[in-house]
Amino acid sequence: MISRIVAIALNTYREAVRARLLLGVFAVSLATCAYSLVVAALSLGNEARVVADLGSGSFSMYGVVIAIVLGSTSLYRELEYKTIFPILSRPIRRWEYLVAKYVGAVLTVFVFVLVEAAAVLAILAVETEQAGWKVGALAAGSSAALALTWWRVSRTARVFVVIPWAIGLALVAWFVASTAPEERQLVTASAALAVCEIAIVAAVATLFASFSSPFLTATFTAMVFLVGRSADTLAHLPKKLFGPALATGFAGIARVVPNLHLYVPPRPLLLGEVADHPVWGYVGWAALHAAFYAVVLLAGGALAFRKRDFS
Repeated sequence: MISRIVAIALNTYREAVRARLLLGVFAVSLATCAYSLVVAALSLGNEARVVADLGSGSFSMYGVVIAIVLGSTSLYRELEYKTIFPILSRPIRRWEYLVAKYVGAVLTVFVFVLVEAAAVLAILAVETEQAGWKVGALAAGSSAALALTWWRVSRTARVFVVIPWAIGLALVAWFVASTAPEERQLVTASAALAVCEIAIVAAVATLFASFSSPFLTATFTAMVFLVGRSADTLAHLPKKLFGPALATGFAGIARVVPNLHLYVPPRPLLLGEVADHPVWGYVGWAALHAAFYAVVLLAGGALAFRKRDFS
């Protein structure tokens, strides 16, 4: 079972990495990181904070876009080109196939977040007067390592080289950004929370994709994301202004929809300045929250996909 899920997940990742739309979003995200340098130059002594805040915000924004696009189109593409039929004719269950597509999408976004986090950490190092040779060595060494590995491996395996490379790049960038410990913690925690939030959004997209069209899947997933980000507000609407029935109805929706506002906590919490809420304890609890919703949503998607008629 595990081998089948891994094989389909890696194939999903390979197809996603080669998509032009994903490369375009990745280019825009890097441009946003570069733009943070311009905004930081206009601030008065808050360069590191500006870079960290803009970079952290871009993790979730672009990651959610990628998760919605992949979740909406990946399964439909298999149905459109009829490549799903020879796969399901083999000894593989439908729920295994659906879970594998989900894992492949999450893996793709995970690599994306790692690379963008490394870029933000490198910019932080520059803004906090880290030794120039260290940042230069990070850029040159990572580029050389990727190019060498890319040249040595076979063409079919080249896209998978990016996975360990992105992990190593993020780790080295984390050490290089030691001159900004507080902002480095904020960026690291924000990246972890962004991955958790994206895991939920990808599960929502997978659920809708199991029985719906790409357009409706993207629309419904975007709506769930917007409602999830507004869950705290919907749960506390004033009854005098909206009426008891409407306020109660929105409060019920807020309890059912995943509360995605948990994954964008206030800056003091991410910096560890809230005594009763240690940052990594909060991240761990948020990860459990994301895992619970992902399992529930995937179970619903597997049930719907099992009853779907492909004829």
